[in-house]
Amino acid sequence: MSTLPVYRWRLAPDGYATRRQLRAVGLRPGGQDVAAQLERPRRRRGPLVAYLYRVDLAKPVRPMTPGRSAALAKANRARRTCPTCRRDAGYVIPASLGACVPCTDSN
Repeated sequence: MSTLPVYRWRLAPDGYATRRQLRAVGLRPGGQDVAAQLERPRRRRGPLVAYLYRVDLAKPVRPMTPGRSAALAKANRARRTCPTCRRDAGYVIPASLGACVPCTDSN
């Protein structure tokens, strides 16, 4: 196993990008292995690490299909539905509450 090149924060060479940076330009890693990593030192804890991928090997983001869009809408609707009163709360129900605010307040 070879070791990854490590760069200081904001000093990575051109041609490398994080997942978020790839996504911002409409790309994805596309199955490639991590090519390098960034490290940002911190005072009292270990460094923050970000993995870098080669931009030239990245692939375009897959387009949203009607089936994927429907599945995403269904999942989001389930996150907004209160398990107690079965109503759409209009917001994502916090896991810490486990129910919508009116149901939580009534208990």
